[in-house]
Order: sequence, then structure tokens, then C-alpha cells
Amino acid sequence: MAGGVGARFWPMSKTSKPKQFIDILGIGKTLIQMTFDRLCSICPPENVYIVTNDIYRDQVLEQLPGISSEQVLCEPARRNTAPCIAYANHVILSRNPDAIIVVAPSDHIILNENEFTKNVLDAMHVAANNNWLITLGIEPSRPDTGYGYIQFIENEVLPTLPKLKKVKTFTEKPNLELARNFLASGDFLWNSGIFIWSLKTINKAFDEFLPEVNELFKEGYGKYGTAHEAEFIKNTYSVCRNISIDYGVMEKADSVYVMSVEFGWSDLGTWGSLYDIRKKDDKQNAIVGNHVMAYDTTGCIVNMPNDKIIVLQGLTDYIVVEDDNALLICRKEDEQQIRQFVNDIKVEKGEKFV
Repeated sequence: MAGGVGARFWPMSKTSKPKQFIDILGIGKTLIQMTFDRLCSICPPENVYIVTNDIYRDQVLEQLPGISSEQVLCEPARRNTAPCIAYANHVILSRNPDAIIVVAPSDHIILNENEFTKNVLDAMHVAANNNWLITLGIEPSRPDTGYGYIQFIENEVLPTLPKLKKVKTFTEKPNLELARNFLASGDFLWNSGIFIWSLKTINKAFDEFLPEVNELFKEGYGKYGTAHEAEFIKNTYSVCRNISIDYGVMEKADSVYVMSVEFGWSDLGTWGSLYDIRKKDDKQNAIVGNHVMAYDTTGCIVNMPNDKIIVLQGLTDYIVVEDDNALLICRKEDEQQIRQFVNDIKVEKGEKFV
């Protein structure tokens, strides 16, 4: 899934080039390239489909030169994750009705890729032998309000995979007090947004819980992979519901399981999450930029152009980021407000700044 805007990473991530297409770690690879390479350790490159927005089609093909245009499924509008997944399901169905599918966001960081591959292959094996919807859950390290949470039932589903648990509840981004309670209870995991299931199982779940969405995409049989696909998808998205897979399917289905995993995951949803994995100086500042001079400044994440000098004095736990025509200075603790800042800018100052 590669169609998001990444508004909480403004101003580096903008509508014209969101975070999945940026070398955000400064390692010579963008997030979508890292994701593609990671998935190619699980299946052949020709089996990887990228669902993105129309406006990013050329960027996907440019950054992933090994794929064909048929592997890039273009959405004419953003309708959240359920339509995105339904679209891919029906394209895959026309090619392999027995497929086992991994659904992964394109903008996550995974530090231990060998462990990731092992976990996903284990989950795929389970999905191939059970009519279960499986998601990967991350052991929470702090009471973060930017993540969704999954509560599990402490039971032993499969003795060979003790970290696989039946899901009890899903909770969207909680307030701080609730997040602290989740952490203290010991039976909650962060929702990674990575799913594994068989095509037959997820299509059955769509038929049961989102039939109106599934019926729309069923009407495309005979059009997928042809010159008629784009027009069909344009018409379909004009009437399709805007709904997430979590709310539309996962929260309602009974046979949902979560595998607790530890492979150095971050969804890189915010500047604070990037701060956590970036190298820091002796004042705990994570600084990118050749000419940044910091005085009495601690715990900040700074991202500045290499040709610009910046002097910081007296800042503690701030985000300082400049990109093109925009500068952000914001307390790290208030980073969840950045999405609102972007909406306000769009309304009051215009699209050119976002």
C-alpha cells in the first residue's frame, strides 16, 4: 500500500512526493524501495503488487525499475485501506485464486529483516492451513498515542507458534491515560498494519462484512489487466465507501489472530518515531544538515538543507525541519498536531505549501 500522503511528516513529506518516495534515513534507498526489497525475500518480484494513487504511478515505476506497469494498481481517489485491499484481491484472484497474501504499508522501517522474513513465512504457513485473518503485533515500548492497539486473549492456539494469539479487541489511537493502561495490562500490542491471509479467507470476510465494497470490485472481472481497467476503477472509486480494513473487517470478524513480533519495527508515522531510530550526538540531538550549530539544545530532531546554516539556542525536545518553501518548529510532544497544521495551511495558504 503506497498511496498515503504522510501529512505528519510535513514539510519533508508533501502531496507531490510523500514519505514513501523519500530517502528519509539518508542511506541511498527510499522507504518503498526498502519495502519492495524486503518482500522480494518472501515472493518473486513479479508477485508484488503496489496499490497507489494515480499521481504517484510514475514515481513508483521510476523507483522500482524491476516491475511492470501491470503491477502498479492506481487509485483515482483515496478511499482508505479496505477498497485498496479489495482492488488488489480481485486483481490477484484473476491470476491465482489460491494465493496467500501479505499486505504491507510501503513506508515502514524494519531493522531486522531476517526476523521479519521468518515471522511472515510462519504466518503464511498458518494462513495456508487455516481460515484465519492474521496481523502482526509489536510489543509496545512506551504508551504511544499515535498507534492503534490490539488486545489478545492469553491462550495457546498453536503450540508450535506460542506468540500467535486470538484477538480480543482493536482500539484506534487512544489518549495517553488509556495507552498507559494498555501498557500496564500486558495484553496489548501495537497494530503494525501488516496482514497475512489466504485470498479465499479475506474474500469471504469481505462478502460477510463489506459486501457492498466487494460487489463493486467483482464487477471488474474480465476488465482487470485490460485497457478497460482504468475506466472501471475510476467509476468504482467514485461510489465506493471510504473505510479502513480494521474497522470494516478486522474488528468484526471472529477468526482474527495476532502474532507478537520483534523485528525492529517503526511505522515512521511521526518525526518522533524517526528521532527514535536516528543516530544522536552527546546532547541527544538527531541532526541532519551540514551546517547546524546547536547551543544549549538537547533532545531535538533537526533536518535542514546542506547548503543552509542554522543556529539553534535553548531548545529542548523540539522538531526543526525545513524543506523547500516550508519551515516547521514544533515541540515533539505536540507532533500529533502536525496533521492539523497541514490542513490549516491548505485552507489558509494554499496547496503549494503542502
